[in-house]
Amino acid sequence: MTNTLPTALVLAAGLGTRLRPLTLCRAKAAVPVAGVPLICRHLKRLTEQGVDDVVINLHHRPETIAAVVGDGFSLGCRVRFSWERVALGSAGGPRHALPLLGQRFILINADTLCDVDLEALLDTHLSCGASVTLAVTKNLAPHRYGGVVIDANGWVKEFAKAGDSRQSWHFVGTQVAEASVFETLADGKPASSIGGLYDRLLAHGKQVATHPVAKRFFDIGTPADYLATTHAVSNAEGRPLLSVGARTSVHPRAHIKRSILWDDVVIGADCVVTDCVIGDGVQLPRGSVLTGQAVVRVPPIAEYLSPETDDTRGGELLTIAIKS
Repeated sequence: MTNTLPTALVLAAGLGTRLRPLTLCRAKAAVPVAGVPLICRHLKRLTEQGVDDVVINLHHRPETIAAVVGDGFSLGCRVRFSWERVALGSAGGPRHALPLLGQRFILINADTLCDVDLEALLDTHLSCGASVTLAVTKNLAPHRYGGVVIDANGWVKEFAKAGDSRQSWHFVGTQVAEASVFETLADGKPASSIGGLYDRLLAHGKQVATHPVAKRFFDIGTPADYLATTHAVSNAEGRPLLSVGARTSVHPRAHIKRSILWDDVVIGADCVVTDCVIGDGVQLPRGSVLTGQAVVRVPPIAEYLSPETDDTRGGELLTIAIKS
């Protein structure tokens, strides 16, 4: 079966709390993965599969996403934005974006990466007549991730919480959904899909289907996840494990290993930086030694500050250990 792929909604409005302090500077979807902003990787995969109409929802640090995406023309698609004054969540966001979407749409979480065959996903969705169809893979870390419990025919029975010992599948962040599912929600009010709206669908029988995929799933949840994902993607694409952003300067006598340097970074002489993420505009003075650290320059806006600090002056460096 061959179907024309519908509009895609990329969910990028989240606060990225688990990725702090990095998301003090950029929205999670704007962080570079092996030198390419995460949101651009999503748009590239969408356009390569024939999706040319994309909506992105925005809330936290929206300018950092808009700056790398623009109108989407350079990435091969048309991009429109759905603005959220408050973060509306995984169901409230799609509800608010419905005027920009059709009766059916692809829904992608911007904070994960998994190469899903969208046409095959849509075929599964249409053939079983589901309201929602989730792309899933084997849940290899049920102690960390919640799971999708399914029946013998692939229909979702329930959603398990992290730590549940039952055999389950892992939702990889890509799905096809009918707009009618979200029309039941009030616009402008935060709401969740899994753990909320989708759980209510399950009470009405076979509503949520699954589509198994065998591709590797990458998470960008925490700084440790981000570093590991960047290294894995770099290896897969033949890129160096040292990722260097625009206008970044590294002194010839500095030693940088397996680290990510964002834009406008200056690394002084005799610095030793290993397994670190250095955020936009950070300047490391001569002789700095860092291992397993995330370093950002705090924006001078109180609402972006991490709960780990009460410093509201902005412009100063914030360093937090990257915990695996």
